[in-house]
Amino acid sequence: MRTMARTIHEFRSPQRFVAGTVGVPGDRTFYLQVSQDARLMSVELEKQQVLILADRLGYLLDEVQRRFGTPVPPEVSEVSDTDPLESPVDAEFRVGSMGLGWDAEGASVVIELLAVTEQPIDESVILDDTDEGPDTLRIFLTADEAREFSARSMRVIAAGRPLCPLCSQPLDPEGHICARSNGYKRDAEFSRSVEFVDPEVLAGLSRLVPGFDASFDVDDDSGDDDSGDDDSGDDAAGDEAAGDGAAGDGAAGDDRAEDRGDEDDGDADDGDVGDGEGDD
Repeated sequence: MRTMARTIHEFRSPQRFVAGTVGVPGDRTFYLQVSQDARLMSVELEKQQVLILADRLGYLLDEVQRRFGTPVPPEVSEVSDTDPLESPVDAEFRVGSMGLGWDAEGASVVIELLAVTEQPIDESVILDDTDEGPDTLRIFLTADEAREFSARSMRVIAAGRPLCPLCSQPLDPEGHICARSNGYKRDAEFSRSVEFVDPEVLAGLSRLVPGFDASFDVDDDSGDDDSGDDDSGDDAAGDEAAGDGAAGDGAAGDDRAEDRGDEDDGDADDGDVGDGEGDD
């Protein structure tokens, strides 16, 4: 089976290389876009990939300075380029793998973005000009440009939905189901009645919440229904049997009292769990 020739898009002196988005917070698509002279190219990727790339760029520059003594600029907080992506934003491909390198001769950072593939790629094709492999976008940046790219990328990521202060998940404009607070009350007591307790729900909670007591006993009050009947014509033997039933109910009452004691202990454990608990 003949494989298609690999295309490597190389930008050695880009005028612009930025991360940007299309869409509203909560429904954004992330892109990396590079331009040089009349050439313009965009690739699509995940927000997490942008975050990783920005973080690893900073690490690479720090390592270059530490290991080779090459002077590199410090991290920047101000961003000079805050313009949106240039139109049209047509993704050449979706990024699957990324590579970073340092070109000592040109004193520049090399960023390589490889198209996603159905099968894992051979890592030897990254930062290599081999004819076989996924299509690739390769960009050369100065150390200053790399710092600028990282700073802008972090700002783009932070421009998404605000995070919930309790669960750290993004907040939606129409509402937020918080796993840490929704429907939760520390002093609440769960009913053990079969009418309100779903064993599958409790089993699920026991898997998600360490220490959660998923055991429960269902009170069987079926014997109490006959104790209230007042049928005429009951003989003494029937009265005696009713007396025995009452005694049995008393024993059941002791069992229920013991069960309630066990429940109180379980709620105390649940309270301890609650105290321990506590990127559009």
